[in-house]
Amino acid sequence: MKIRRAAVTDAEGVAKVQVDSWRSTYERIVPEEYLTSMTYENRAQKWKEMITKQMVYVAENCEGDIIGFSNGGQARSRTYPEYEGELYALYLLKKHQRNGLGKRLIEPIIHELNKMNIYSMLVFVLADNDSRFFYEK
Repeated sequence: MKIRRAAVTDAEGVAKVQVDSWRSTYERIVPEEYLTSMTYENRAQKWKEMITKQMVYVAENCEGDIIGFSNGGQARSRTYPEYEGELYALYLLKKHQRNGLGKRLIEPIIHELNKMNIYSMLVFVLADNDSRFFYEK
């Protein structure tokens, strides 16, 4: 598995991981209408822009397919002023979860934040998301 900075040409792969991950992770948490309204095309357009403006890293398998991604930067919420950085998103295709790849995807975000003299980070996770335990470690 390879972790690297995302390029605009990765937007479609990132979008696919996001949509597929949302549908498998949030199927009983988020309204079905919302999940079915998410499309690869719509998300890819948004990622093309975000990749140029934010920290986005991808995980590739041996075939070069994107199987996960992370996204982070300065904290967007002022509710928790003690945290200057934020992990905006961390998604892996279900079959690639629980093998250390999530941690590997967070590391470059932390490194980038540290270069900006940011040493604290928060993440918002839905209470019903079983993956929340990953962040509680």
